[in-house]
Amino acid sequence: MQNPTEIIPGVIFYSFLTSSRRDVVAFLGHNKLILMVSGQLTFETSSQKTTLQQGDIMLVGKNQLAQLTKTPSPEGRYETIVITLQEELLRTIALEEKIEIREKYNGPAFVLIPPNDFMQGYFQSVVPYVRNPNEKIATAMGMIKVKEGVQLLLHAMPALSNLLFDFSVPHKIDLKKFMLAHFHFNVSVEKFAELTGRSLAAFKRDFSKVFNAAPRQWLLEKRLLEARHLIEKKHKKPSAIYLDLGFESLSHFSRTFKKMFGKAPSEWV
Repeated sequence: MQNPTEIIPGVIFYSFLTSSRRDVVAFLGHNKLILMVSGQLTFETSSQKTTLQQGDIMLVGKNQLAQLTKTPSPEGRYETIVITLQEELLRTIALEEKIEIREKYNGPAFVLIPPNDFMQGYFQSVVPYVRNPNEKIATAMGMIKVKEGVQLLLHAMPALSNLLFDFSVPHKIDLKKFMLAHFHFNVSVEKFAELTGRSLAAFKRDFSKVFNAAPRQWLLEKRLLEARHLIEKKHKKPSAIYLDLGFESLSHFSRTFKKMFGKAPSEWV
């Protein structure tokens, strides 16, 4: 399994998965343009759930925490082509094209692009890079492909300029609301600080005021309490929930659960 392969460093990726389904938690730091070649890909955040089917094209907004479910087709294939729209490249495009943001983007973070010949042709032009991953391709070529993709996106949906060219720093958002919605994601405290628009020191200070606890301890206890609820009230199996609650292994989850509640999750009634 190769998941993913870098075709042009930092710009074009090809993701291939064999016949098994895979669930991962990801922090999507850059805007991404995705073509679903085969199989199915589901993005789920606390506020939106979107599924890509074969042939679908989607723009994913930056700075998203999402649960990704990758499901192969009945023939056992899962393939995507991902174009990463790095902020540095988008800044260059904005300068060259004299693009200015006139209003804040308030639409969904995941945007399905209506089918059109131009976008389909664009991804067809990327296929040779995918088929020849060992060829050394200059970063400049990646810039050309990004420019082309951005122009075609704006041609199809002009309002997306407000999403693509928003270079503002994340504002300081409601800490309590954000953490209660995202505590189950397996990301670092440093990343939570960034996503709430705070320095690490400010995040820890504000967190202590809101929850009267340190972030790491609160996250662990919150996840374990949620696990106990799911096992006790929803009759979920430990093996079915530990990844969704931010634990990297079942054994670590079981040990931590037993330490807090006195018995292993498999023994909980």
